[in-house]
Amino acid sequence: MRALADRPEEVPAVFAERFNSGDAAALAEVYEDGAVLVPQPGAPVTGRELRAANSRLQDLGVPVSVRPRHVYRRGDVALLIVDWVIDGIGRDGRAVHVGGTATDVARRGPDGRWRYVVDNPFGTSAEPAGSAGAESF
Repeated sequence: MRALADRPEEVPAVFAERFNSGDAAALAEVYEDGAVLVPQPGAPVTGRELRAANSRLQDLGVPVSVRPRHVYRRGDVALLIVDWVIDGIGRDGRAVHVGGTATDVARRGPDGRWRYVVDNPFGTSAEPAGSAGAESF
């Protein structure tokens, strides 16, 4: 499995690889302690709720694809704009299509590795993009 990111540009790819592995513990390492995930617009979560939200998506059994659009870095902080999609047939045989353009913040930790501080997968959307799985993310 890929090590944590050495550069902010690598964070989305590390996230995707760890998400697609199905290993929830490995995915949790992509976030710094106290990080915020916004699984639905206006509903940020942290800690166990963050891990549970990611686990619900991982449990669908459909891989995520990511495409970084922009990375803006200043010192040890970076803003990432990332297009992503989870598209395929889930473990239950139902079609899954969830996606968006994330606005994320990553920070370089004392170990030199970059992790998410804020993971906002739906960016400026007022409603979750897509269908199956979005409501329960």
